[in-house]
Amino acid sequence: GKKGVEGISSDSLLTEGAEYPLDDLVLATGFDAMTGALNRMDIQGRDNVSLKKAWEAGPKNYLGLMTHGFPNFFMVTGPGSPSVLSNMLPTIEHHVEWISDCIDYLRTQNIGKIEADLKAQDEWVAHGNEIASKTLRYTCSSWYLGTNVPGKPRIFMPYIGGMPAYREKCAAVVTADYEGFELT
Repeated sequence: GKKGVEGISSDSLLTEGAEYPLDDLVLATGFDAMTGALNRMDIQGRDNVSLKKAWEAGPKNYLGLMTHGFPNFFMVTGPGSPSVLSNMLPTIEHHVEWISDCIDYLRTQNIGKIEADLKAQDEWVAHGNEIASKTLRYTCSSWYLGTNVPGKPRIFMPYIGGMPAYREKCAAVVTADYEGFELT
């Protein structure tokens, strides 16, 4: 059977009854970054389509905030946003403030539903893929691309355009009365 790890010393790994000398120790958790937790929640959108099904070819969303077919479902630091390529706390704060302001706007305008427009979503995904494809990060096999999860589509998931450009885009969307979103 497998022996569990009991400890790590300065130069070896200790298991039940054995010591393995080592120079370096690499820990791989096998986590399913950016989409795994959302897919495991079994989120259902319009016509009972699951988010996992909608994303089976890779995550698709607008600004990393909403996915077409999933009205009133906001995401924070998910795929399509700078998330893991930025300082997470200010990024989370930006998303929470943007979502809060959006909900306040919807309430004051007596609007009950918001979702990503399909065309805007497709353009955002294409834009993210275009800028990512010009980087070295796109050429390696990493969790940024989902290659650590067997069967997961190879898609660069975070938005690599940078937080300043991302914030400007989000602000421009609001200024244009939530352009790229369907409000009903």
